[in-house]
Amino acid sequence: MTYDKNDLSYWLALLKAPGVGPVTFLALLNHYSTPRAIFETAPQQVASCGIRGAAALAGYLRKADWPSVEKDLAWRDLPGNHILTLHDPAYPAQLREIADPPPILFVHGNPAVLTTPQLALVGSRNPSAAGREIAHDFARHLCGAGLTVTSGLALGVDAASHQGALDGEGLTVAVMGTGLDRVYPARHRDLAHRIAQCGALVSEFAPGTPPLAEHFPRRNRIISGLSLGTLVVEAALASGSLITARLAAEQGREVFAIPGSIHNPLARGCHSLIRLGAKLVENIQDILEELGPMVSDVTHNTVLCSGENSGAELNLDDNSLKLLDCVDFAPTSIDALVERSGLTPEQVSSMLLVLELHNIVESASGGCYTRRVKG
Repeated sequence: MTYDKNDLSYWLALLKAPGVGPVTFLALLNHYSTPRAIFETAPQQVASCGIRGAAALAGYLRKADWPSVEKDLAWRDLPGNHILTLHDPAYPAQLREIADPPPILFVHGNPAVLTTPQLALVGSRNPSAAGREIAHDFARHLCGAGLTVTSGLALGVDAASHQGALDGEGLTVAVMGTGLDRVYPARHRDLAHRIAQCGALVSEFAPGTPPLAEHFPRRNRIISGLSLGTLVVEAALASGSLITARLAAEQGREVFAIPGSIHNPLARGCHSLIRLGAKLVENIQDILEELGPMVSDVTHNTVLCSGENSGAELNLDDNSLKLLDCVDFAPTSIDALVERSGLTPEQVSSMLLVLELHNIVESASGGCYTRRVKG
């Protein structure tokens, strides 16, 4: 075995030891200072050190997985790939502060992005059309305010957040629950490529690691740990996004939530967070005011993401304005619009078509309509 001149091989070998997760890895570092020192200690002494998992580690030390280490080092040597250890000066300070920081980060892209002020955006994998648009617009405007948007590359709100950051020509970080030699879900391969060009893909899992269910809660602590705060856009009560928010609170980070209609089951998770003390968010200024000096001042006119088109600006007639007032931001049925407005079904259908063409309302499932949320 040819050891890496920076002792990275020992870090990678220890990462592969059975029973050695982030907490045990950190305990071993506190006891032995470096992974190399562990490998240079007699296995029987390691077995008796009193650290959880030490006995299994002692057996592993006699025959470590060096071939797998060589594969990791070969991956690192490819363009755009980096491996950061907990002792590396480039390791993000925000993440180092949490109780169980990943001992090693695999990075594809620009590792310097990990040290920028970040805000996590998370939410449902199956958001409403409005929720997806809100995530996109908040990400775009938050990047304009100098924040990097961090999320998990999942379907729904995660993807919309990354896309919003890219559309705003900002920086974004995707924390993955697999090795960085694969993209999950596979349909986000092009999105991942764009993120790596403008930001970074990050994982604590070595190349070749498949998308196992238990990896994603571990990924969530990195999303919140890298960030100054976590914003939840839409989430059901039983949601991985609420796990991320809980982890953020435990890590001493800010938690933000966007409220929604009481009839929308995807709003219940956000409402629960608000009841527990999360800050209710209507626009990005609510976030920037809470973060205060941790982020740079906004140097442009902040556009409220909860704003709306004004029908009066489009010179709509009185009946159309009356109908517009009856359309909720939650899906509203045509029957409800007829009852509220007092207009005939034919008038309502005709006016909805005009309002939709002007991007003031949009159709939703079940023949309903919603007010468009504009950034």
